[in-house]
Amino acid sequence: MCRDSIEVIWGCEQSAWEVCSRFDLLLLEKFSPFGGEGFLHRWSTEYHLGLLKAKLAKYRAQLLEPSKSPAAKGEGFDVMKSGDARVALIGFPSVGKSTFLSLMTSTASEAASYEFTTLTCIPGVIEYKGANIQLLDLPGIIEGAAQGKGRGRQVIAVARTADVVIMMLDATKGEVQRALLEKELESVGIRLNKSKPNIYFKPKKGGGISFNSTVTLTQCSEKLVQLILHEYKIFNAEVLFREDCSPDEFIDVIVGNRVYMPCLYVYNKIDQISMEEVDRLARRPHSVVISCGMKLNLDYLLEKLWEYLALTCIYTKKRGQRPDFTDAIILRKGASVEHVCHRIHRSLASQFKYALVWGTSTKYSPQRVGLTHMMEHEDVIQIVKK
Repeated sequence: MCRDSIEVIWGCEQSAWEVCSRFDLLLLEKFSPFGGEGFLHRWSTEYHLGLLKAKLAKYRAQLLEPSKSPAAKGEGFDVMKSGDARVALIGFPSVGKSTFLSLMTSTASEAASYEFTTLTCIPGVIEYKGANIQLLDLPGIIEGAAQGKGRGRQVIAVARTADVVIMMLDATKGEVQRALLEKELESVGIRLNKSKPNIYFKPKKGGGISFNSTVTLTQCSEKLVQLILHEYKIFNAEVLFREDCSPDEFIDVIVGNRVYMPCLYVYNKIDQISMEEVDRLARRPHSVVISCGMKLNLDYLLEKLWEYLALTCIYTKKRGQRPDFTDAIILRKGASVEHVCHRIHRSLASQFKYALVWGTSTKYSPQRVGLTHMMEHEDVIQIVKK
């Protein structure tokens, strides 16, 4: 299928190669049920473009499904989740993942000058601001990992369970590695630094498709939404757009297995590039520049990691005693007094009378609060039972 033909299909000014990857083109050739030259003219509107995206998403999922034929079981990579949060280290071979793990934790991960030094998942623990952060050193992945090359499926499966992904990149390789890794993770449903689309979607048993929106839609229309739903054999559903979303984001909502997680792009080996290039990389969004060999900027990376994890330290206080600042309760940002009670003991919330809170979440200290009061970082709480 030639480049000119593809541009006719998409019917827009921008090149089809900017919209459709080589993988998508292979899917078109492999699964295209349309056939003939008439296909090029029938699929030239934006509605058919959305339908084509839905078909590509379905066929991509079929190609990425693991084989159902019986095979010998191999060693898995996943390890038991421990600590207050989990961070996954992802990157190509020999970018400095194992060296980074050894520097940040007490775990010694083998590092060498050859590729694929790490062949399994090696966990370590970062102790920072009273929290225990589990850091996973995963084997290096290669292009085509989503299709299973280089045991890529196991690596990406572990990454889906993490709270934050650190994408370790070689600063001397430019932007090639970042683009390839983003493509691999995107193809298996991992959305980096994106929020879940604000779309209400609920399949029904009857009544047809009910479509509404609270904002002006510029990328989707009711007809396009119906076409995409019909492609997934959904003929009765309730759809409400609360923000202007693209057809791809609507498809993600329909599929329902997408993972949205924050990602830090960490450029290692900055001691081997010019200051101008370091400055350019450091100004990119969600990016941090470091050098594991010279131990440069590692403290700033920890600060950014804490920010992306969105953790909160809460200290407890007994009546008539000073607060215990040696043992903090680590919770997610936005936790309430009720979450603190459940963390201390599961029956404490049912015996709760009131709490006294000192810190930035109160108007004055101490303030008497109830279960719904929202806690902030480094607040002190004293709980009074009935």
